[in-house]
Amino acid sequence: MTKHIRKNQQYPERAMEQEIQGRVSVLFIIAKDGSITDIQVKGPKGGELLEKEAERVIAKLPKFKPGLQRGKPVKVKYSQPIVFKLQ
Repeated sequence: MTKHIRKNQQYPERAMEQEIQGRVSVLFIIAKDGSITDIQVKGPKGGELLEKEAERVIAKLPKFKPGLQRGKPVKVKYSQPIVFKLQ
């Protein structure tokens, strides 16, 4: 997942201009079929641009193997922080 985020993450141009940086917490569900659903993002104050980019990157994740419970696929909640830092 980290490789995917690093490869696909693009720092929003306007966020760079406004020097917006910080950590975006992304919560989502890996559904029974392995797809990503119910993406929720929470970023720094004024970081709406960063939140949109984090949501875009997570939405592009490939399908996962679903979680199993007693041999049957189940949905799984997952949390992934994404850090945006200007150099």
